[in-house]
Amino acid sequence: MSTSRPSFLLVDGNNILHAWEDLRKLLRSNRERARLELARILTEYRQFSGQRVVLVFDGRSAQAVEEREAGGIQVIFSNSRQAADGVIESLVRTHAATYELIVATDDRAVQDVAVGAGAEAISAAALADRVAAGQKEMARWLDRHRKG
Repeated sequence: MSTSRPSFLLVDGNNILHAWEDLRKLLRSNRERARLELARILTEYRQFSGQRVVLVFDGRSAQAVEEREAGGIQVIFSNSRQAADGVIESLVRTHAATYELIVATDDRAVQDVAVGAGAEAISAAALADRVAAGQKEMARWLDRHRKG
């Protein structure tokens, strides 16, 4: 993808919670802590990648809720009548012509909609790889600047 347009990473929160082993374990005992941990990981990713991140979860209330985390990521909880998938699909259809969008999910239907609308789709494993690579890059950067 070129860098001429602003880029956003749209993350299917519940899908990632179930796909990443550490988060899946945490999810079994405490759903809110698992969500917060994913938000923390993505906030850190945003800080070293510079990429804008939108984390979308299924909601329980009548209205969608949007929050901004301290680290600059946007968190959206869908309304009770619409799954997070629908929110992601709507965002992709609305913004793919304006922004470079990357959708992180293992949900094949959401991936198909994303690609069909002009976004890039990556799997939960590919997102984990990007996060891990970014963490290694940040650790190297910190090492260089501590010694220098």
